[in-house]
Amino acid sequence: MTNVKRVVIVGAGFGGLATAKGLAGKACHVTLVDRTNHHLFQPLLYQVATASLSPADIAGATRTITRAENIRVLMDEVTGVNTSRNIVETKLGENLPYDYLVLATGADYSFFGNDQWRPHAPVLKTLEDAISIREKLLGNLEKAERSSSAGDVQQLLTFVVVGAGPTGVEMAGAIAELTKTALAKDFKRIELQQVRILLVEAGSRVLSVFPMHLSDYAHRALEVLGVEVKLGEAVSDIDATGLTVGRERIASKNIIWCAGTQARPAGDWIHSDVARNRAVKVQGDCSVPNHPNIFAIGDVASFSFALKSPLPGLAPVAKQQGQYVAKVIQSKIAGLPPIQPFSYKNWGTMAVIGRSHAVADFGKIRLKGYVAWLAWSLVHLMLLIDFRSRTSVYLNWSWAWFTRGRAARHLLTACDSEPQRSADNGVNTSQMNSG
Repeated sequence: MTNVKRVVIVGAGFGGLATAKGLAGKACHVTLVDRTNHHLFQPLLYQVATASLSPADIAGATRTITRAENIRVLMDEVTGVNTSRNIVETKLGENLPYDYLVLATGADYSFFGNDQWRPHAPVLKTLEDAISIREKLLGNLEKAERSSSAGDVQQLLTFVVVGAGPTGVEMAGAIAELTKTALAKDFKRIELQQVRILLVEAGSRVLSVFPMHLSDYAHRALEVLGVEVKLGEAVSDIDATGLTVGRERIASKNIIWCAGTQARPAGDWIHSDVARNRAVKVQGDCSVPNHPNIFAIGDVASFSFALKSPLPGLAPVAKQQGQYVAKVIQSKIAGLPPIQPFSYKNWGTMAVIGRSHAVADFGKIRLKGYVAWLAWSLVHLMLLIDFRSRTSVYLNWSWAWFTRGRAARHLLTACDSEPQRSADNGVNTSQMNSG
């Protein structure tokens, strides 16, 4: 068995997990490396941040998902790749030899050279991020309830989301629903009219990847929810007291960054050619030029073979590439001729805007309103990793629909203490490699 090929997969996101599952039970040894012990369903991460869902609802244990005898799960962080020796180097000192390497490390948000803003404008990529944002949002509602300063209350009740892509739009809508529900039922001293929610976008419209009429519908739906949409204005400064948008200074303790993304530094490990967003440029079979045994998939890859522009950083892209690369590796191990280049099957793009409003673009079929919301709900339930998660999310959504309640409005910290960056509901919340 010493000649069995070794496959190392870096990242247990959609792409990495799809590759591992595609190689389960096959004639190879697979090592799946990730900085956490769970697979995260990122499309619903904003619902953890806004107290609709608990962390365990959208995170499944990686070892439970990948139980095949030929798959080893390693909780560690990759620090480099020695391509001349075919070895993956890790933070805890374990060297992982490979015959085939799959990079599925995902992406992080970019502050466009202004990393000093990061401490004041949290991003939403990990469970730790979502829990920290939830702590801040709920904690600031509590602080506003007991504050006697009108200025402090206004700052605590001003919520700013930067970036009007799907994540930003969904986050702004969810914050509007959260504050409307919480203030109507549970708080006595603060009122809904004191809340200001802003969605800031440097571009000319929200959801720019959608057709214009769907973008316009989303804009109107946000305004109905009470969200103030500021278009064509860029953020020029962020600090602990607020941010500057255009010529306006906005005092806020609740700033969330949902703007541009950039790939994690896998390209640096293998010294490959990268795109502007640091994504590794790949060939038609998702392999890296000059490295036929190294593949990059998902957000960390820039795939533009036979296309006018690279594929977007979406979960379905990563998942389909992961399934494809598993077949490529099997073909190479078996000594078969190369298979056809990767071709993405676009099943559509969706975004939800609060309760009962959504937009969906399936190519020839485009939906908006309640029908799109139903489609969004069904698709996301089906895409969740296991039956337990589907059941839990369905029950939470059903309860919220009938009661307008939020199932996860528990603060982990006492009053006036800093948000606790720790595990919640038995889930490890350290930052993850995703792809």
